[in-house]
This record gives sequence, C-alpha cells and structure tokens, in this order.
Amino acid sequence: MATHLILGKILKTGIVSEPPPEADESLRVRTQALQAEILKVFGRAIVIRHVDAGSCNGCELEIHALNGPHYNIEGLGIKFAASPRHADVLLVTGPVSRHLETALKRTYEATPEPKWVVAMGDCACTGGIFGESYASCGRVANVIPVDVEIPGCPPDPVTLLQGILAAVSR
Repeated sequence: MATHLILGKILKTGIVSEPPPEADESLRVRTQALQAEILKVFGRAIVIRHVDAGSCNGCELEIHALNGPHYNIEGLGIKFAASPRHADVLLVTGPVSRHLETALKRTYEATPEPKWVVAMGDCACTGGIFGESYASCGRVANVIPVDVEIPGCPPDPVTLLQGILAAVSR
C-alpha cells in the first residue's frame, strides 16, 4: 500500500479510542477514608506481591493500568514489591501451572503474617478454560488458601482495587 493511501485512511478513520472516564468526586472522599483505614490497620502502606502463575497476561495489563497515574494507588498507600518477604497481599493471576505450583507455595510461605491472597481473573478463580489437567493445577485455591476472588477476563482496574481492599478490610 502506498504511503498516501495509508495516510488517507488514517485521516478518514479519525480517532478511534474511547474518551477517559469522568472524575468521580465521591471516590475522593472514599479515598481519604481508605487511607485512614489502611494506616489504622497496617500503620503503613499495603504492599502487594504479584505472582503470575501461568496467565495469558490479560490480567497483568489491568494491573499495570491500576499502577498508573490515573488510579494513583500509591497515593492511597498501596504499592507493589519484588519480594514476598515485604508483602501483605499476594495477587495471583492465571491458572496455576504444574511448573509454578512449588514456586507459588514457596512464595506463600515466604510472605509474613498477616497475609492475604487475592486470586485475580477467571483463570485464577476457577481454572478458566484450562481447568485441571496434566499441565495445570487449575484455580489458585487448589494450591494455597485464597481470601478474595476477583472474577473477570480480565477484571477492570476498579474491580481489582475493590477486591484488594475487600481482602485487607476483613
């Protein structure tokens, strides 16, 4: 295709992305209450260790979106860590593949008490289309105890945040 045809198609098509969501002022008030609750329970920020147990990376894209400036979770006192030894919450995505079963158990054991496990996405909650097989243990709860399940393929960032908060507010 010639360059002028491509540019013509781009100009004719226009912008196809959706507009950003409108700001919800009620969230601002809930955010302040949430920060106070997090400090009351933990005395510090909530630290999350994400474990990809065999996902397709759809859930990871939503985690990256949640971690971006639009949602400002660090401003809420929620951050991600590279080590389970510094974590309060294990956020697990994907069905647990047999190759990652031992690693997930070790990560769970390395996380200090009190700890919460959040299974994110249909695959982590139910095994998804993979189920249980010679290659998959299925859902996360088949390997380690799960406190909160967040269904969706993948769940959006707001639903993810609600699930994380539901786990730590128990």
